[in-house]
Amino acid sequence: MAEEPEEQTSEPFDLQRYLSVVRRRHIHFLIPLLVGWLAVWGASWVLPASFKSSTLILVEQPTMPKNYVVPNVSDDLQDRLQSITQQILSRTRLLLIIDKLHLYEGGRKRVAADEKVELMRKDIAIELVRDNHGEEITAFRINYSAHDPHIAQQVTSELTDLFINENLKVRQQESKDTTDFIASQLENARASLAEQEAKVREFEGQHEGALPSQQASNLQILAGLQAQLQNEQDALNTARQQRVFLQSEMEQYRASGHVPAQTADGAPTALTAIDQELATLRAKLGELNSAYTDSYPEVQSVKNQIASAEKRREKLIADLAQGGKGGSQPIGGTLARDNADAPMVQLRGQLEASRAEIANREQSIAGLKERINEYQARLNQAPVVEQQLADQTRGYEQSKADYDDLLKKSNESEMATNMEQMQQGERFSMLDPPSLPLKPDFPNRLKFCGIGLGVGLALGLVVVFGFEFLDDRLYSENEIKALLPVAILSELPEVQLPSDERHSMRIAAMGWSTAVLVVATIVAGSVFSYLHG
Repeated sequence: MAEEPEEQTSEPFDLQRYLSVVRRRHIHFLIPLLVGWLAVWGASWVLPASFKSSTLILVEQPTMPKNYVVPNVSDDLQDRLQSITQQILSRTRLLLIIDKLHLYEGGRKRVAADEKVELMRKDIAIELVRDNHGEEITAFRINYSAHDPHIAQQVTSELTDLFINENLKVRQQESKDTTDFIASQLENARASLAEQEAKVREFEGQHEGALPSQQASNLQILAGLQAQLQNEQDALNTARQQRVFLQSEMEQYRASGHVPAQTADGAPTALTAIDQELATLRAKLGELNSAYTDSYPEVQSVKNQIASAEKRREKLIADLAQGGKGGSQPIGGTLARDNADAPMVQLRGQLEASRAEIANREQSIAGLKERINEYQARLNQAPVVEQQLADQTRGYEQSKADYDDLLKKSNESEMATNMEQMQQGERFSMLDPPSLPLKPDFPNRLKFCGIGLGVGLALGLVVVFGFEFLDDRLYSENEIKALLPVAILSELPEVQLPSDERHSMRIAAMGWSTAVLVVATIVAGSVFSYLHG
């Protein structure tokens, strides 16, 4: 018995077997290949052609440097471009273009307006162009596809104009809205500032004289008032001494009946007292004039006192003159009085004048003390007033800072708005005009040739595999040997008749002819698609 062949773990690649399959099934492969390619290639000529027109819009930066004029619109170009795209692709805008160019009206079926809008939105494509780093948008491309290349170009031109004009409109409107908003905030800040100013003025009016800014002048005035008080007290003491002296003179005169003592120059003592008072008042007036104007109340009071003292002096001199004319005659440079009551009258007049001066001095001292107390109260109240004023001015300063900041922003925003209205800001400019497509964008017939070739190859392989799978015949010696249970001891060579050789040659010739025909057809179709696609 012959030994059974050992099982092989892996079957080696049998080139002859596959070549045999090719020789047997080349027709089964070439015909599906041609059919699949023809189906796809023919579909590329049956499908309606779509032409794409495109244009490139450049994003130009503002002509004015940002250091001089700061734009007051959003810097996010992508968000703004998305907003503009949504506005342009709105139903109203697209229907205007559809009605103007009579789009989507060629078919038998009537298309609704909303369906036309959806079809047009699908035919529009926006492509962003970024810089080398992929961060900043430098341009964008508008594409529109239509069955007519001229229609595609016209629609692209309409969309380009809409994008350029809408960008200008949006930037100008945003800039104007920003300026108006800042202006309204500025008006509110101005009203708040005026309110704070009114509160500060009202507070300063209620605390006039006790404000921190008046503290130095209050101290100066207080020092002047204290000096005046000291002078008035000195003058009061002098007047009181004069009154005591006059009273003692009158008592001596009543007791002895002699003429009262006179001064060395012959003038009565009362006249000397008035002269001393005038000298004191004039010295005081000189001090006040060096620090204050003539309209100052203290200066006016001292002038009134000087005028009153001068009137009393003139009256006293007139009384003395009248007393001398009544019957006296000069003896040894002195006045001899014949009338015994004249000296007493003079002393009484001097005493009344002294009493009036004392009353005036006491009244003046009381007024000075009252004013000193007033200024001391102001100085004592100054810390509290200063704190309250600080609270008032804090709100004013904050309102003033807000107002100044808004005023600066308002001026900058107005400049930016003017720049946008003069079209000197960021704007869109058409770099490439809308193109007139010469070849359809869809279908790409050359690409369809490649797809058809792939489909044909797959279809041919499937057909060949199917025929091989269903065919149970044996075509090689190895297949026969694999089925026999024993080893073959000898083989007989194949004897071919002339008719068999001629049949094989016809089969081979037909196969090559079919292969040439299929390849030539595919090449010719691809070349035709390239030239006319």
